[in-house]
Amino acid sequence: MSRMVLLRDHLKYSDTFASWLHHQFAYEFGSQPLCEWQREFREGQNDASWRTLIMLEDDQLLGGAALAKHDLPERPELGPWLACVFVAPSARQRGLAERLISGLCSEAQALGHHQLYLHTQDRRDYYSKRGWQYVESFRAWGKEHSLMQLKL
Repeated sequence: MSRMVLLRDHLKYSDTFASWLHHQFAYEFGSQPLCEWQREFREGQNDASWRTLIMLEDDQLLGGAALAKHDLPERPELGPWLACVFVAPSARQRGLAERLISGLCSEAQALGHHQLYLHTQDRRDYYSKRGWQYVESFRAWGKEHSLMQLKL
């Protein structure tokens, strides 16, 4: 049975999850070396810049998602953000991403937030079906993205 936990309480998984993100979203990291991102991400668990929920099963990391203070340099006035949603390929098609997203929405509400933002390159339909509203399109990292918002 899979369980959702805060990464800050299970930091031994931080470097692995950060490396998955660095690989999956390489275009966002530009020239930031993996080791620097791993350090930033790990520190972000303690200062809440990257408050992350992870999914574990038999102590195996399956995926995670983060509540980020800042996730789009071009829009520093917006936040917090649903970010870093990633499920390992071997664990997909089990509804884990949806559970992680729902868990982060609950975390955000408990912290007093009334809305979340996200940006996506290719999953706009996925999020729209789950209540997220399209705000605008923009170009970043050499790609077209959709900015979306969810009222909590």
